[in-house]
Formats: sequence, C-alpha cells, structure tokens
Amino acid sequence: MTHNGQDVLNDIEAWFGRFIAVPDDRDLSLLTLWTAATHLALETYTTPRLLIDSTMPGSGKTTVLDHLSRLAFAPVQAASLSSPALLVRLLEHGVRTILIDEVDRSLSPNKPGVEDLIGIINSGYRRGATRPVLVPVKGGGWSVNEMPTYSPLAMAGNSPRLPADTMSRAIRVLLMPDLSGSVEDSDWEYIEDDAVALAVRIADFADNVRDSLRGATITLPDGCTGRAKERWRPLKRVAVAAGGHWPDIADELIVRNLAEDADEREAGLKTLPPGMVLLTDLCTVWPEAETFVPSDDLIARLVHHNPEYWGERSGYGKVLTPHRMAKMVAQASKVTTVRPGGRGKRGYSYDVLVPIWARLGIAQIQSGASGESGGSGAVVRQLRHSDHLHRMDSGVPRSGATSTQVGLWLGSGNPVGEVS
Repeated sequence: MTHNGQDVLNDIEAWFGRFIAVPDDRDLSLLTLWTAATHLALETYTTPRLLIDSTMPGSGKTTVLDHLSRLAFAPVQAASLSSPALLVRLLEHGVRTILIDEVDRSLSPNKPGVEDLIGIINSGYRRGATRPVLVPVKGGGWSVNEMPTYSPLAMAGNSPRLPADTMSRAIRVLLMPDLSGSVEDSDWEYIEDDAVALAVRIADFADNVRDSLRGATITLPDGCTGRAKERWRPLKRVAVAAGGHWPDIADELIVRNLAEDADEREAGLKTLPPGMVLLTDLCTVWPEAETFVPSDDLIARLVHHNPEYWGERSGYGKVLTPHRMAKMVAQASKVTTVRPGGRGKRGYSYDVLVPIWARLGIAQIQSGASGESGGSGAVVRQLRHSDHLHRMDSGVPRSGATSTQVGLWLGSGNPVGEVS
C-alpha cells in the first residue's frame, strides 16, 4: 500500500492541531516533521532532540508525549530517568524513540549523576554513538560492552535548565494552556484506533522513501551550518521526500530558528564564549592596512571599543593584559603572538588571524580581492551595528551577530555559505 507523502504529513499536522494548543501554528509543522523523521532515523544519520517546553503546568506537554507514543517509531515512554544504564538498555536491541517527561526534574543540574544522563542524550543524536557498559558474564565476572545510544528523543518540561550543548542539539516546541477550549480532549477510548491507523500510514510513507533518503543531498537556508545543519537536515530531508509545500515549510522553520537564536544573543539571553568575543572584537578594531599590531596597541583599541568587557569595569575587575589576551586567543584559535624579525614588541599577524575570522564566520575572505597585507584576498567585515557587535548590559555580554554568524558559531567551523 502506498500513500502520498504530502497527504500523510498534512494529516499528521491536522491530527496534532486537533489536540495540541500552540501559540505558533508552525510548531505543529515542526512536530509533524519530527514525528515522521523518527521512522527514518537510521537513514538521516542524525536525529535532533525535541524539547517540548512550556512556561507553566497544564500546557499539554504530557498530551504531546501521549500522541508521540502512538505515532513515533518504536516509542518508549518514561516518566523520568532513574539511571544512565536504563537509557542504554532500552536501545540494546535497536533504535527506539525515547519520550521523557518532567525533564525539569529528572535532568536538573542539581540532581546527582545527571552528567552521565546528559552525556548519553548528547552523544545519542548522531548515528554510531555508543557507551561502554559493564555486563555480567557466565561463570561470574564482568565484561565491557559498547552499547548504542543513537535514538530519537523527546523531552518535556516546564522551562527546563538544560546545558548549552544539549540545547544546541535540540529543536523547541512551545506550548501554552488552552484557556479558550479550542482543542479537543485526547480521549483515547475513542481516538486510539484512528491514531493507530495514522501511525501505519506514517510507517508506510517511511518505507516508501527510505532508500531515496539515504545520503540525499539537499539545500539548506544560508547560515544553517555545523550543529544547526545536523539538527535540521533530517527534517528537511523528510520534507523533500514528502514534497508539495513541505520543503518550503522546513526552510521557514529553519530560518525562524536561526533568527530566534540571533535575537536571543542580541538580547543577552545567550552569551558567546569570551574567546569568541575577543576574536570578534579583534576583527572589529584591527587597523586598516596594518599587517602586524603589537598586543599593547590592540588592547588599547579593545578597551576603547568595548570598555565594559575589556576595561576596568569588566567582570574580570581589571583591564585586559597582554598575557590574558594571549591565553584567550590561543585557547580559542591556537594563534600565538609573534615578534617580527625577533625584535620589538610581541603582537599578532593579520595574515594568521584572517583565516580564523573567516572560519568562525566573523568575517569572510572575498576571493579575487587584493588584500592590504598582500594576501590572496581582502577581509569583508560581516558585523552588524557597525563596530558594536558586542555590548554589555548589567554585566551580561550581548551579541548582534547575524543568523548566519550564529549558525556558524554553533556549528564550530563550517565555511561561510556552506550548504548540504
């Protein structure tokens, strides 16, 4: 039996719309693509973590998990996770869709042993990930087995405090209480059979496109690179396989997500690592046409440009020193200071920093242009708000990075404009 992929996804979206209240209808599209992608996790190589979020109880998080437990691939529902070993054991015999409720409690950073759980969740988003586990052997003793951790995983909680590396692997759906009664109650006594029938159609759609999905090359919106690409490529592949308007919907979701990340950074809700701030500010203050600048001169420019971050008013409590700057730059880029000709002050070479800036999306080398330093290309600054990319407000760094730059930083190092 075959089904039109577009119709199947349309029907999943309509199903979610009957029972789940969201402030943005596009989150229903996101739920739809993620649900279908669970049936194709082996073919998509990565599987994004789904965060079902709300600001207050009674918003329908458990309801979403209930529906995913009927529609997702080989689902297993857990009210909470008691141990890392349990999560690994669930995947011992193959990929399953893990559904975890109340992660604001079970994955709280204050909970003992939560680091191991987070480690499994983080590693398990990419195919081939494993975790060593001790298992008893016949006759006594123990043996170390490499157990798979790859699996689709959905987490539900009220504004959970999850680590940044976990959030970088997740896509978020926001729920709010249905005070107007616009959605139906999920009365499974009456809707169970319809849910089972829809799940069969989803599985059939997945079987029809499985072979064509393996290694499929698709185009992603600008800025969707690195970690962002690993999150969104599986969903875009499913959308392309379904056809119709779904590829455009996937692109709309990706662009929305990149813009949200950029806006959160600019508002101070997310902060860049200090090394990234330093490299970005160095690009901003570098004097035009100079091939080498001593560290003392760069520090003076940095303090003038961003005194709240590099001056006496910084969180560090003192002005940036050459030693601290050298340590930060080396940690962030492995670039060290030099002393041209073996004499004079130590500082930084423009030609060495240019490829680092380009690699991180701070600036882009424009091929064919003649650089002032005699290199193969000139640097095209990619900064918003002129020379005020990083500001401080109440001690919190803020970034005005574009969505492209944020996507590049989150992915840690794909060339500007790369698509899959």
